[in-house]
Amino acid sequence: MYIKLPPIIYCDDGAVAAQPSPIILDSPHSEKRRTRVLGVIPARLASARLPRKVLRQIAGRPMLAWVYEAAKACPQLDSVLVATDSEEVAELCRKHGWAVQLTSTELPSGTDRIHAIAQQIDADIYVNIQGDEPLLTAVHIDALLRPFARSHVEVSTIKVRCTAADIANPNAVKVVTAADGCALYFSRATIPFDRDGTGAVYWKHIGLYAYRKDALQRFPTLPHRTLEMTERLEQLRFLENGIDLYAEPVDHDTIGVDTEDDLKQVEQILLARR
Repeated sequence: MYIKLPPIIYCDDGAVAAQPSPIILDSPHSEKRRTRVLGVIPARLASARLPRKVLRQIAGRPMLAWVYEAAKACPQLDSVLVATDSEEVAELCRKHGWAVQLTSTELPSGTDRIHAIAQQIDADIYVNIQGDEPLLTAVHIDALLRPFARSHVEVSTIKVRCTAADIANPNAVKVVTAADGCALYFSRATIPFDRDGTGAVYWKHIGLYAYRKDALQRFPTLPHRTLEMTERLEQLRFLENGIDLYAEPVDHDTIGVDTEDDLKQVEQILLARR
């Protein structure tokens, strides 16, 4: 599958500049068959912090509508479906002609929900598109898939330059990576620690993921270890169990909707785009 994506080029100030260049999603298999990419939107209705948030209206439309249409606008995804534990959400999807699959209410996370879908629908790469990210664009998904040009990459995510307000904010998860983008650690703490005040660059993690099928199949069997439980960050389960996770930079942040204030802020942004 050919993907026309800009390579990442860093300017002197650390900013990201884009230049056009095509890449190919590579496969660990010897044959160069077409890579199948499935986008899955986990849409759990019983959210603890903001109940029923995927159905909440934003600028006159359900939040899920903004997310689904952004995903459908990404040509790298062969198909997109909603994975939900709610018949009410499923009915909304059917009404709008969106592909939907009901999953168990007992699944503990979005990744587990995508794993359940993988038992029914075959693909090479599964993209976890959070149902509470209405500012998502196709550019974010493009970046998420870029690391898969390297056949050894099993799991990817994205990151954005951290604003000054978010550097010390524990709700804004920070990530540090090796030179090749392989994540070294994710934390709610301020990492790296700028001991000498030299002006460290901080990166905020955006919670979108893509997985090769083999890595996704392993996820439910991985033990919950100390760091994941301490930070309350699911992505640390991969790192603690020896699965590398690559974080690709993007220029623009998203806003995951968890509160009424988030909802209002996102609505103002979407209305301003019209």
